[in-house]
Amino acid sequence: MEFSFDVNALFAGRITMLDHNLAPARRNGRVDFHQQMETVIDEIGKASAKAQRLPAPITSAGRMQVNKHHLYILKDGAANGGKGAVIGFLKVGYKKLFVLDRQGAHNEVEPLSILDFYIHEALQRHGYGR
Repeated sequence: MEFSFDVNALFAGRITMLDHNLAPARRNGRVDFHQQMETVIDEIGKASAKAQRLPAPITSAGRMQVNKHHLYILKDGAANGGKGAVIGFLKVGYKKLFVLDRQGAHNEVEPLSILDFYIHEALQRHGYGR
């Protein structure tokens, strides 16, 4: 997924992990940094929702800021004329689940779970999800 701004300036590595602060370890002091970060997260969230035929995105910058989830963004730094492009993402976090044990009793657990993921349509079946 390409953007008009420099994705490489936002995400230093090939894989970048974001938390609720929406800031990678190497934070840039630019004024537009936060706005561009939100744009990337919102757009990849919309693309994921569309691919899953969901009525609304489950990944957005706003939701990331109020939840203790981690978002791993994969980029291609050479794409888009050297400005970089987002290949996809994986969102993980703890989620309350109710499971049945062998005796049929309900138990509440909170395992680390994959909450959302997406690989750009043009790049699917290229091994990026492994």
